[in-house]
Amino acid sequence: MKALLELIKHGQSYWMDNLTRGMITGGELKKRVQEQGLRGITSNPQIFMKAISSGSDYDDQIRELVEQKKEINEIYEALVVKDVQDACDIMRPVFDESAGVDGFVSLEVSPHLAHDTEGTIEEVRRLNQAVNRPNVFIKIPGTPAGIPAIEEMLYEGVNINITLLFSIKRYEDVARTYIRALERRLEEDKGLHNMASVASFFLSRIDVLTDKLLDDIIEKEASSEKARRAQGLLGETAVASAKLAYQSFKRIFRGDRWQKLVENGARVQRPLWASTSTKNPDYSDVKYIEPLIGPNTVNTMPEETIAAFADHGVVDENSVEKNLDEAKQVFADLEAVGIDIDAVTEQLVKEGVQKFIDPFDALMKTLKDKREEILEKEAVA
Repeated sequence: MKALLELIKHGQSYWMDNLTRGMITGGELKKRVQEQGLRGITSNPQIFMKAISSGSDYDDQIRELVEQKKEINEIYEALVVKDVQDACDIMRPVFDESAGVDGFVSLEVSPHLAHDTEGTIEEVRRLNQAVNRPNVFIKIPGTPAGIPAIEEMLYEGVNINITLLFSIKRYEDVARTYIRALERRLEEDKGLHNMASVASFFLSRIDVLTDKLLDDIIEKEASSEKARRAQGLLGETAVASAKLAYQSFKRIFRGDRWQKLVENGARVQRPLWASTSTKNPDYSDVKYIEPLIGPNTVNTMPEETIAAFADHGVVDENSVEKNLDEAKQVFADLEAVGIDIDAVTEQLVKEGVQKFIDPFDALMKTLKDKREEILEKEAVA
């Protein structure tokens, strides 16, 4: 547990990538906040699908909503909004103590809106109003259609967690979008003091796909120099990407343009390391934690990664800024062996959207089945 508590001393907040009603009502979430240093919560359609489709924690509310003649999408929204509201209330002391830096709970817009700017804007407004908590983040994917929605919502004063960032360039686009939104607010005297945002850079999925491409090269090229170089790149791309994205963060959030915003109450948009569970069992289970510790960062971890880091994690001060030359070399070597990192990250965005759509649709079907079952029982009675 000491390692988790030490992170905040080095400028990093750890958040949990999971939220269920059971951990809210059973006291687990409150315990993590009060005793284990938890600073925030993220969630997504897959997490909610698992929570709602397993067990009976949501059955009573579902029955009430069905009796109120609510449609499937209304039932879903009511369930997740309640969880997020209750979690926000538990996290509120962290939000207050940190003056609005931490203590946030994230709620995602429908993944079906990933390529719909206006639809995203409409849903963000509705969800933000429905939750009605100062410490809620609404999550918008950093797709081309998401970027203008992100700027507009930040301009309107909604705190945003930008998700599905895989490339350094797209991260930089998102960071500059945040600055534009704050400048628009400043021009209209809307105030900057309460604005917060994080840019979620997804990690393990980068290595999963890049390693697959590298394995293909190793197999085809056998014992060649190209194969040897590809072998040395296995498991290196994600952390290298994050380290270089952090350097972009430092460049973008400095200078006269940014300083003017700071003087009017602006805070940086923190990089958030997401997708931090190790997918390859041959790699360390704290692979995406230990090398990415640094000021103004967040690491959101699933429960098993939190447990692993608490058990044997090593806190290395400002590790995110170490071995930068090696990180740059990774990208040079990827190009040398023929891997187009831009194509990789574009594919990851497409896959990422689909990975959220599939469980979202599965959850809608589960709710539909539960609703029909309740209606059938009422009809018999």
